[in-house]
Amino acid sequence: MSVTPEVAAAPALRPRRTILGISAVLLPFTAAGDVDWAGYEALLRQTVGAGLTPAVNMDTGYVQLLDGDTRARVLDVAADLAGPAGFVGGAFVADDASAPFDLDAHTRAMELVTAAGGTPVVFPSNGLNALGDDDWVAAHESFGQRCDRFIGFELGAMFVPYGRIYSLAAYEGLLGVAACIGAKHSSLSRAAEWERLALRDRVRPDFHVFTGNDLAIDMVCYGSDYLLGLSAFAPEAFAERDRRWAVGDRAFYELNDLLQYLGFFAFRPPVPAYRHDAAMFLAVRGRIVADAIPAGAPGRPESDRAVLADIAARLEMLL
Repeated sequence: MSVTPEVAAAPALRPRRTILGISAVLLPFTAAGDVDWAGYEALLRQTVGAGLTPAVNMDTGYVQLLDGDTRARVLDVAADLAGPAGFVGGAFVADDASAPFDLDAHTRAMELVTAAGGTPVVFPSNGLNALGDDDWVAAHESFGQRCDRFIGFELGAMFVPYGRIYSLAAYEGLLGVAACIGAKHSSLSRAAEWERLALRDRVRPDFHVFTGNDLAIDMVCYGSDYLLGLSAFAPEAFAERDRRWAVGDRAFYELNDLLQYLGFFAFRPPVPAYRHDAAMFLAVRGRIVADAIPAGAPGRPESDRAVLADIAARLEMLL
């Protein structure tokens, strides 16, 4: 006799909820290989104008490839242009693969963001991600003693080689850190994120689970908020999608489906090359002047451009 395995049901949808949207901002580059600062300012203004909170010095902003002076200027520009909701910024520590965890280095990176008026997002590092679960939680407790407000970050190894998704027990420990207002979860796994939502609801309902799942952007329908790289392609489209969900407009689904198609295309392996697709998409839409990427960043084939142009044209019809 065969036995039917137990099937875990998906959680219930949460209709008409207000979604907190944080959108990564692409750092564009010129064909000569320099930062396109005018383009960056324009993308920031568009994100703020759409009603989303901008996230700078994140993976979408090539934070791993920038020098300290450039990261500082990115923060200064964000501070000048951010709206009433402010901005969030990646607190990044560049360390070697065998480096031990450096609390002071992480603190300094967080202080650079707070000094500019932003909320730090504790970016993964080799040293931080080498810690065991208990020590990882203890590290965030230490961050909370030195910074009164920050966002945690679980980042899968498909994005960076030093990425890691922690156990659910460690995540529960993170919920106990009062200064941690939420955490970006980028495992690209619905099940893992659903587990975190259930834990959040039970332990700390005011904690934000910021989905970083660009392959399942409808996680917002289940209670996640978001901190996405995909929204950098079209922040106004994400803001409109969020509005439609909040008012119960069934037109949400068609717009979300098209944005998800864009996500599946752009975030195919190698995943970090999505940034080149973002540059192509924004250039096709006339938002930036060039679709160049910095040295060291993986690129996409020229054939992507036609697909992205088709998606851009369809998107205009839905907005």
